[in-house]
Amino acid sequence: MRNIIILSTILFIFFSCSVNEKPEFLYVKNIKVQESTSKHITFTADAFFVNKNDIGGELKTDEIKVFVNDNEMANISTKSFKVPAKKEFSIPLKVNIPTDSIFSDKNLSRLLGSLFNKKMKVQYKGDIIYKALGFSYTYNIDETENVKIKL
Repeated sequence: MRNIIILSTILFIFFSCSVNEKPEFLYVKNIKVQESTSKHITFTADAFFVNKNDIGGELKTDEIKVFVNDNEMANISTKSFKVPAKKEFSIPLKVNIPTDSIFSDKNLSRLLGSLFNKKMKVQYKGDIIYKALGFSYTYNIDETENVKIKL
């Protein structure tokens, strides 16, 4: 009888937790230049999600490519982020790009246009992977924003 009560309690707890859907990807926001030096430019962004489940999980970026003025400049691969249960949350996407790659010959014409407009087109494109309880789901990210340049 005791074993039946313990088993019933464990099954009740297991089935009362909802894991009926993956966290929902909302948007990428706050793309901006965090720091600009003679050696590198640091771009940051935040990827926003909402988790409606009773359990958390893990999110990991999987080689998100960063394009500046339509030219691939860098890849972002980060450590795993804990997903909180029943909450909206964000993960940071930060990349350092050497200024010599931005000022290369293939970017020169677009860079001059950016300097006159005082804006640079920055695009984050790639995958973020969610893992929980033995299953995974991939979110495709493709977000572009024109970022102001501080001269």
